[in-house]
Amino acid sequence: MSSRSDDGSSPLIPLSRPFVYFGNTYQQIYVNHNGHLTFNQAWSSYIPYRFPAHSTIDLIAPFWTDLDNQGNGNIFYNQYISGSVLQQATQDINQYFPNLGFSANLVFIATWDRVAYFPTSGTETTFQVVLISGVPSSFILMNYGEIAPSQRSIQGAGYDTIDSTHHFSIPGSFQSNFTTFNYTSNVNVAGRWAFRTDHGSRGCTFNGENNSINTNHRSPIILSCVKNNCSFLK
Repeated sequence: MSSRSDDGSSPLIPLSRPFVYFGNTYQQIYVNHNGHLTFNQAWSSYIPYRFPAHSTIDLIAPFWTDLDNQGNGNIFYNQYISGSVLQQATQDINQYFPNLGFSANLVFIATWDRVAYFPTSGTETTFQVVLISGVPSSFILMNYGEIAPSQRSIQGAGYDTIDSTHHFSIPGSFQSNFTTFNYTSNVNVAGRWAFRTDHGSRGCTFNGENNSINTNHRSPIILSCVKNNCSFLK
């Protein structure tokens, strides 16, 4: 579990297997409290910018905004190299990206569980990012639980690479008080976005379409924070 601090980050986390991110291979990662992951350094930025940013960092941002876990909420992270989590990840990726014959050998999970916006302690927002590496590819899943409304904060969701060679913004990013990420998807599972990251497929979609999912078709996310209170990461 990450420390309680405003604009904080995890320590450097060694990855048990390499993760390929659009041409760069990484064996370490940082979980930054304001809703993003970086590879080469901790990063405290709490004001999201639009993609493409043409910056100097590789960035994965499931929900980039001004968050503060000092009052309520927890930020968990863990990684798996065997067991049922890898089996589930393998099954999901082969469903979303057929004909690859994919087999996961690393799953890294970071979860923001009922974390508050700064400075409004008591608000609760839940989301998760899952990095999946294996043969022959690597992927990112972004999973969304309940997103609290906020009159103060804006949020960016998606990814960007060094010099923005590859980038994608989830619809709803930078819309004022947008709280329905948990009802949109590109893989027909409400609250989930999936991206292949080992090659140059920009803004990977499911059958070429971004899909808005009816709530009646909502399925559990890979590791449900909402139902299980994130106990799998403790």
